[in-house]
Amino acid sequence: LWRFGYSARLLKTNHVRTAASNTSFPAVWMLAAQDSGRIPGLFVVVKKTSFFTMPETVKDKANLELYSPHPEVRGMTLLKREAFKRTVVVPALKVKKEVVNTLLRSLKNRVLQRPGLKRVVEDPEDENNRLVILDPHKITEFSLGESEQEVLKQLNVCPEVSKYNLELTYENFKSEEILRAVLPEGQEVTSGFSRVGHIAHLNLRDHQLPYRYLIGQVIIDKNPGITCVVNKTNIIDSTYRNFQMEVLAGESNLVTKVKENNTAYELDFSKVYWNPRLSTEHSRIVELLKPGDVLFDVFAGIGPFAIPAAKKKCHVLANDLNPDSYSWLLHNCKLNKVDNKVKVFNMDGRDFLLGPVREELSKELPLLRGEQKTSFHIVMNLPALATEFLDVFRHLLAGEPCSTADLPTVHCYGFSKHDDPVKDIQERAEASLGTSLDGRCSTYLVRNVAPNKEMLCISFQVPAEVLYKRPCP
Repeated sequence: LWRFGYSARLLKTNHVRTAASNTSFPAVWMLAAQDSGRIPGLFVVVKKTSFFTMPETVKDKANLELYSPHPEVRGMTLLKREAFKRTVVVPALKVKKEVVNTLLRSLKNRVLQRPGLKRVVEDPEDENNRLVILDPHKITEFSLGESEQEVLKQLNVCPEVSKYNLELTYENFKSEEILRAVLPEGQEVTSGFSRVGHIAHLNLRDHQLPYRYLIGQVIIDKNPGITCVVNKTNIIDSTYRNFQMEVLAGESNLVTKVKENNTAYELDFSKVYWNPRLSTEHSRIVELLKPGDVLFDVFAGIGPFAIPAAKKKCHVLANDLNPDSYSWLLHNCKLNKVDNKVKVFNMDGRDFLLGPVREELSKELPLLRGEQKTSFHIVMNLPALATEFLDVFRHLLAGEPCSTADLPTVHCYGFSKHDDPVKDIQERAEASLGTSLDGRCSTYLVRNVAPNKEMLCISFQVPAEVLYKRPCP
């Protein structure tokens, strides 16, 4: 008899435990192991009262973590899928095929549940039996507990746990597992991305750039429907709100379709700004509007505020300086059949406020009567600069102020790295308006953009003393 040593590290929720054991095998098994480097589908009975082992295979010598690819892939920059192939040892039960389904239901919390891996395989020794693969994380030292043994007794299943050589390939590993195995140990792994139609958008860190083409291909492989992966290569242009990008994998077609809050949009992702993380914020603002209200969208992009508002039967004036955004805004208005409800402009935001917005407010506000409930909303979603535009409201209108209830409401967005971002954005808004907003504004935290960087929305009615320039007596 030949004796072998085997050890496997079982990783679960970042806690590592090691199980080592010994057993005996005929010499023929050793010869087979030495010849092939592994023993596919090896089935060995494990007694509950003994310590057990499996013959070491070439891939087991590295003492790999369960469900981790082979360590030889570390540092790989060109994806070689075949290099991820390895064999792990898992517990299994030999079961008559007629009771397999009953056993799966009874031991559902102990059976292997991993996408792409079979829970039941053929028994190479008996065609009337099946091997039910158990989760090695939940079967301590390849031994079943009393409750599981009682279930097996009722089903007349032998309680002996066996060890089975389970072969894992690239297809069986998750994207995060693959990238963690490839990138240098201890460095951040990128597996998340923003999805824009068929495009996956990454923001890779410097240490990830040497692996960027591999990362792109892994994301395509592991995410059905993704056919193009891009990485942002510079910060957003503050004028047109777009950025340069590099195609990492897949097709180079960056014209895509998206759907947000039951509204469809088409866009060229390389030329216009689109952020799927703002879906909730777009919906929040539109829910504030009522049919018949008026919306002025100063930095409209391709229309995520303007088009849903028009579909809600609001009167909309939408503007964007970027000529590509302007073109796609027109296109999306027609796509959603609201082109007769949206007036579209291609102007600087300041000129739009001083021109069409002032003209519309000057015409409409004096016509309001007490019983009328039309509200005016001005959305300024350019977080890097929007608060600097608020000085436009100083004496924007002439004449006597309208009633306080009719004053237009501004929703102005901004970024803040301040320890107190709410206080920071209010103070910046007040500096531009030239008046205090204490008790006259509300601030909403939209999202965390980066560590110590928040995106906020401050909403307020423009104070009458700011908006109106009174005529000289």
